[in-house]
Amino acid sequence: MDSRGINNEGNVLGEEMFKNGNGVIPREENEIREEVERFMADNDVIDMKGDVIIESLGQSSRNENNVLGDKDGGSIGRDDDHSPSPRRGLDHCTTAPVGNFGTRRSFLIDNHEVILSKSKSQKESQRTDLKLDQLSERDKEKLIANLVKIQRDGTVEVDLAKSDSVASELLGLHSVESSSLDVDGVALELNRPVPRLKIAVLVVGTRGDVQPFLAMAKRLQEFGHHVRLATHINFSNFVKSAGVEFYPLDMARNKGLIPSAPGEISIQRKQLKAIIESLLPACTEPDIETGVPFKAQAIIANPPAYGHAHVAEALGVPLHIFFTMPWTPTYEFPHPLARVPQSAGNWLSYIIVDLLIWWGIRSYINDFRKRKLKLPPIAYFSLYRGSISHFPTGYMWSPHLVAKPKDWGPVVDVVGYCFLNLGSKYQPREDFVEWINKGTKPIYIGFGSMPLEDPGRTTGIILEALKDTGQRGILDRGWGDLGVFSEVPDHIFLLDNCPHDWLFPQCSAVVHHGGAGTTAAGLRAGCPTTIVPFFGDQFFWGDRIHQKGLGPEPIPIAQLSVEALSNAIRFMLEPEVKSRVLEIAQLIENEDGVAAAVDAFHRHLPNDFPKPPEPSKLEDDQPNPIQWFFTQIGNVCGCVCSTS
Repeated sequence: MDSRGINNEGNVLGEEMFKNGNGVIPREENEIREEVERFMADNDVIDMKGDVIIESLGQSSRNENNVLGDKDGGSIGRDDDHSPSPRRGLDHCTTAPVGNFGTRRSFLIDNHEVILSKSKSQKESQRTDLKLDQLSERDKEKLIANLVKIQRDGTVEVDLAKSDSVASELLGLHSVESSSLDVDGVALELNRPVPRLKIAVLVVGTRGDVQPFLAMAKRLQEFGHHVRLATHINFSNFVKSAGVEFYPLDMARNKGLIPSAPGEISIQRKQLKAIIESLLPACTEPDIETGVPFKAQAIIANPPAYGHAHVAEALGVPLHIFFTMPWTPTYEFPHPLARVPQSAGNWLSYIIVDLLIWWGIRSYINDFRKRKLKLPPIAYFSLYRGSISHFPTGYMWSPHLVAKPKDWGPVVDVVGYCFLNLGSKYQPREDFVEWINKGTKPIYIGFGSMPLEDPGRTTGIILEALKDTGQRGILDRGWGDLGVFSEVPDHIFLLDNCPHDWLFPQCSAVVHHGGAGTTAAGLRAGCPTTIVPFFGDQFFWGDRIHQKGLGPEPIPIAQLSVEALSNAIRFMLEPEVKSRVLEIAQLIENEDGVAAAVDAFHRHLPNDFPKPPEPSKLEDDQPNPIQWFFTQIGNVCGCVCSTS
């Protein structure tokens, strides 16, 4: 085998994977390809049949040095340990600045019954089944056991060395993905009218996941759209208080298939089925309280709302994905829920996570398709229809923290953080305000809804670290019951609940679990940040913060100690760190992620709008017969009373 990695057909492995729609290999991707090929050549990556495979990525523990980029950005390079590491600059972001709303309200046309076809990027192409889909259930279980190791922190460690035949087949999926993506109809600028639509927003997750979608829903309503936000019943008052229609999804208070506790990577099967089953009524059933009919003409969803693509297919409406962490395959960094010991496996990590999720939900999806949607069953992963890569996708983080990868293409946007701004109405306790004002700015420490195995021990570590560094601290109890002690010291304030957009500007620095929303609020407030990740994507955000020089290396909760936290606090208090954070805070302040998200939604709607039909007596927004009856009684009563 030569250094290029030739397979038995004489083709260079991965060449099709790196071509763009014009058949041209961009310079950056060509460099990545060469990196992959060097790795393959160095490790003799070839099987007995002559097929090129990735054979020896090997297992490794979490490598904090094998991270992406640095605080100054850059291009493809290597880390200090000489391991390959893709790096990127910030010159290719897609975020609307403050005041640039993109979509003018005058573009909206008043219309109540528009039927939208799927965008070209969602149209299907003929594909053949993978060998993976033809395996028996037992073989699939064995394959999963060999392919990945599920960690207690909710991530999966990828080991392709034990599944060489799978690796070669998964690598071929990139060409399948690229060939199916038709972006000819994607409008880069909105220069056409947009009808007023009924939009179903489907969100599975915690309050932190719901908040940015609620901000987006409110802005969509300002454009005249009828928006319904469907999520957990516990968020009913939260959604309604913002003036947005609510519909309950059958789910628990966690992130669906995204881990919600250490060691979890799925939820109970009955609960998962309930989530999937509730998506269709969320898009088609009348309002529960008013009875006003509703049928979605477009769907916005986050990836954990599994089933969104199938409901959109059944209804024949466009789907737009939005999320707070990366879910689109890229060569620049691995999936946030995966660990790969070499950057050559970055793109594969997304496919493997996708594969694991599909094998966990395939029976429910196909039953749902046949029984509820009247659609044929699918070999989901073969068709690669589970991947969001074929749908317009918007990512809700600042491109100044994580820039849009060069291989994501025009159907993917990094829109910026979508803030709800709850602090403007918050009235803090008087004793809290007095405590804040009587000394230096405190350090916030809280872990949100993360469970603590030993709250007393964690509280003790925090107290000692604050004492060691001479700092005051705000301890947010959260769900982990932080702040377990008999007498609260003067330099500590115990807090139960407070909007971060009000609280963090009062603080000198923040220490938290690394949720996407909490991370955003801290950076916006100009607070140096220490992330103590518990599981899942929290490690990803911890790495990003450290790479940008906005905080120290993340401290996994299992490694939290007085020494580690004290050193982290000292790092955050360094003037140059504060300066870097204030710089990115100003950049974030100049963004309007909500406006950019709404603009992206409008821009990616299908171009082929049908002509709006004439309004009829069966108008979709009319109340049901019982409501109509009582309305008429009220009208008659009003007439009688006015003449008496």
